[in-house]
Amino acid sequence: MQLKMTLKSCNKPRVTIGMPVFNGEKYLEEALDAILAQTYQDYELIISDNASTDNTPSICRAYVSRDKRVRYYRNKENMGVVANFNRVFQLSSTEYFKWSACDDVIASDYLLKCIEILDAAPSVALCHSRTGRINECGKLIGNYDVKLRVDSLKPHERFGDLICMSNDAWVLQYGLIRSDMLRMTQLFGRYIGSDRNLLAEIGLIGRFYIIPKLLFSRREHSKSYTDNADFKNYYEKLQWWFKTNSSKKTVFPHCKNCLEYFNSVGRMPLRWTERQLCYLQIVKWLAKEGWFYLGYDIGVNLIRSLRLEKKFKPLDEWLHRHVINR
Repeated sequence: MQLKMTLKSCNKPRVTIGMPVFNGEKYLEEALDAILAQTYQDYELIISDNASTDNTPSICRAYVSRDKRVRYYRNKENMGVVANFNRVFQLSSTEYFKWSACDDVIASDYLLKCIEILDAAPSVALCHSRTGRINECGKLIGNYDVKLRVDSLKPHERFGDLICMSNDAWVLQYGLIRSDMLRMTQLFGRYIGSDRNLLAEIGLIGRFYIIPKLLFSRREHSKSYTDNADFKNYYEKLQWWFKTNSSKKTVFPHCKNCLEYFNSVGRMPLRWTERQLCYLQIVKWLAKEGWFYLGYDIGVNLIRSLRLEKKFKPLDEWLHRHVINR
């Protein structure tokens, strides 16, 4: 028994790539081909299919039969986006972990470059690269500009930059992460914007490193998780992400963001002085931009309680397009 356990642990890969997917047939094969073309080979790919109704299952099963590193799981019913993202990590047990969307593309040396950084610098919790923006045809249309102090040796500086909503920090969630550090977090929460909370928690634990070379491309299209044109309003989007009936209750997602920032600082093993500096960063965020988001929560719920949604719908759509989702 001891020998079998040792052999099993020796055969376990160092990296897991977790892909949550729902009806991703259009770009799925391109994303899978990019993953399987990695020059670094010591990894596994876990796919969690959120009860897709298109050709996704047959595509995934074809790749399973083709490559033994691919593991495919299918949920009996759609559990919501967030739960499926968390599930692919919970199914893993490797040293490093990376989330991968079914419509994004990584360069062939992405894993190799990230592994080199993480192996050389134990204080780095997450490694990613410059991120490009591609359209539905795969053409490069721009870049995500992440200019943050995420490589700082001071946790409060990393945390302070990551909680700001006026940047593209969210793309860092697709970096390669140390699994033991990721397990110290609450993963993605059941509220909008929890990706920023997760990154802020990771930032409290360790540094981030962004490879200056463009090795990751994020696809922008109308059917993506973050920009689905089929949603009639914000609360339909909440229902889709979390599989909850948000139409029958008040929802304060940005207030939840703020509360969880405080909880994260209180939960992480920080020195007393560093903890107070992190709390100060939250206060600064509230004074700079947080007040707007908290006020938005209150205003939207007041409008809903007075049943004035239709009258304020154009303003709500404009705010989400130009401010909330910037």
